[in-house]
Amino acid sequence: MEKIQRLTSDNGVVIFTKSTCCLCYAVTILFHELRVNPVVFEIDQDPEGREMEKALLKQGCNSPPVPAVFIGGKLVGSTNEVMTLHLSGSLIPLLKPYQSLS
Repeated sequence: MEKIQRLTSDNGVVIFTKSTCCLCYAVTILFHELRVNPVVFEIDQDPEGREMEKALLKQGCNSPPVPAVFIGGKLVGSTNEVMTLHLSGSLIPLLKPYQSLS
């Protein structure tokens, strides 16, 4: 879907979420704690949200497709993939270009 493509190519770190999803919230907080300010797009607040959800599933996101984390325009995955990368020490190097200094 063009909207997903545009958001992920124009921004370094994008998290597609739903406003009522606790795992989405947890992943977003993790990124803030790692000094990354991601673009958080709540698909349940968008009129095209259903189509976006289907498009995320087609791109390889698990069901449910949120949170869907993109870093540098590439799909990283959902909570399990992000936490696996973080626990193995591989997440911070991916986020280094997007970390703020403060």
